[in-house]
Amino acid sequence: MSRIHLLTVILLVAINTLGVSYLMLPTPTLPPLQDSIRSQEPGDTVQLQNVTAYYSNLTRAQVLNFYKAYYSGPFRIIINHPPETARQLIKDTIQTYYLYEILLPYRETLYINGYEWQNDVFTEPSDRIKNKLIYEGKTYSTKITLKSFPTTPTRRLVNFFGLEIIFILLFIIYRRIYAR
Repeated sequence: MSRIHLLTVILLVAINTLGVSYLMLPTPTLPPLQDSIRSQEPGDTVQLQNVTAYYSNLTRAQVLNFYKAYYSGPFRIIINHPPETARQLIKDTIQTYYLYEILLPYRETLYINGYEWQNDVFTEPSDRIKNKLIYEGKTYSTKITLKSFPTTPTRRLVNFFGLEIIFILLFIIYRRIYAR
């Protein structure tokens, strides 16, 4: 075996070892949002898979920091989406003020939708009082809706090795075409 082939094999083994180690990490288990009440309204419980909602008086920064603490890691990506996207990603009747995505590539995605009735950009300031969040007789400033997209370890590994095979085949094809 030539030296280049040996280095290639060592590199593939190292990448696969690191990749499998990362992919086999357990997905975060989220506790209830601190200082908040879990919603039992229709659409916030079992009606929609992987959706949970909370009524809260926490600020956007407090909510994001809470979930960032559980969704951590070297590859974590946080994306701030336009609020209108929430109707496509979570449910078509959702009220929204902000929408964040915390992505653990190849492992799991968590969408955090926040609705602050006092800052609702889709309602005129004089009409916002109609959207006041009252749940179980108490007024809240925010409703947080979460939707997670978990993956199984088997699916993660199939995707990882499937992509690796595709890249290797593309590399072989590239070398055969340009080796001439």
